[in-house]
Amino acid sequence: MTRPAWQDVPRSNLDRFEEIARSEAPELAHTILFQIRREYPYLHLVEDESGEPLALVGIRRAIEGFVSNLTAGAHPRVPPEMFQEFGRGEGLEGRSLDALQAIYRLGVRLTWRRLAEIGQQADIPAPAMYELAESGFEYLDGLVEQSVRGYAEAAARHASERLRLQRQLIELLLMEHRGDVSMTLAERAARIGWELPETIAVGVLMRPAREAVAPAVGQGVLLEMESEQPRMVIPDPETAGRAETLRRATAGWSGAIGPPVPLAAAATSLRWAETAVQLIKKGLLPQGEVLYCTERTEELLLLPAEDLIDAAARRCLAPLDGLSATQSRRLAETLLAWIETPGGAPEVAARLGVHPQTARYRLRQIRELWGDAIDEADQRFEMLLVLRALRLRGDLAPAQD
Repeated sequence: MTRPAWQDVPRSNLDRFEEIARSEAPELAHTILFQIRREYPYLHLVEDESGEPLALVGIRRAIEGFVSNLTAGAHPRVPPEMFQEFGRGEGLEGRSLDALQAIYRLGVRLTWRRLAEIGQQADIPAPAMYELAESGFEYLDGLVEQSVRGYAEAAARHASERLRLQRQLIELLLMEHRGDVSMTLAERAARIGWELPETIAVGVLMRPAREAVAPAVGQGVLLEMESEQPRMVIPDPETAGRAETLRRATAGWSGAIGPPVPLAAAATSLRWAETAVQLIKKGLLPQGEVLYCTERTEELLLLPAEDLIDAAARRCLAPLDGLSATQSRRLAETLLAWIETPGGAPEVAARLGVHPQTARYRLRQIRELWGDAIDEADQRFEMLLVLRALRLRGDLAPAQD
């Protein structure tokens, strides 16, 4: 390896270079800060207890540390704490590091310009000054690296705090409210920059895998992934394009989205979504997609009332008790088709996919078993509910178009 040119510079020259550079460091720091303020007038500078800008302290320490390490023959080392703090500040303010890096480049450029002049005063040979320039660029990389660390730490802390506040907001939204909590909701929402909507829908998700990555549900949708069944709060769910965005984001997930409700009724939307998820778990609603409760009204009304349906079925379908299981099922399917279908035997036959004569025979049997009761509106309606519930459960064949 080539011997560093700085090691061949006489000690007296190095001492002279360091003496001048260190004595001018405060003035050079002020010059750099002045130039930074002129080129970046929007920049907010934090001050220490004495009222001195921390940036000025950082610039001065960076210059002094760079010179001291360089003249001692050591690799220039960046003072980490202060420049990490600069990065944290940018992260906490929600800004990118672009401006900070530009400021660092400006500072290094101005510093190099002055150090080059001091090098001439101290009779530092050109090869050594070239090494100084290279060290300056390495030092710049070190400044940026330390700031990136601070920035990443602040970003992680900010994200963690936002998630905590978001969870609190979701919990408050989903509570059963007995009084007016609009002010509290507004305060909690303001902390995370979430604008309270007029209506919301609440979704409940089922993880496709334990370590599943959170779906990218888009800006404005509150997502809480800490629960065993993740929940999401969807503002203004009927906004154009919202449903399609959520469909793409939740591809591969199972779950349900409750009906749109006023903000104060979020618990109601959650209740319906949870009901739908229970039906998915039982295999009564399809998995592999996030369902909309408003598109599953029949299932959500009839399937959860299993005990009531069973009791009503025993009473309404009692005339079938003396028949075999096959006969009972066929007549129940025919009875449902007859109630649902306007017209007579041909229409019922088409719906069932059987011969019209078969349909006529079954309809005569039904008339014999139920008698005139089959013509009562309330009786027919109750049987319609019971038979549709049985069909949804899979106990009757699905209707044909």
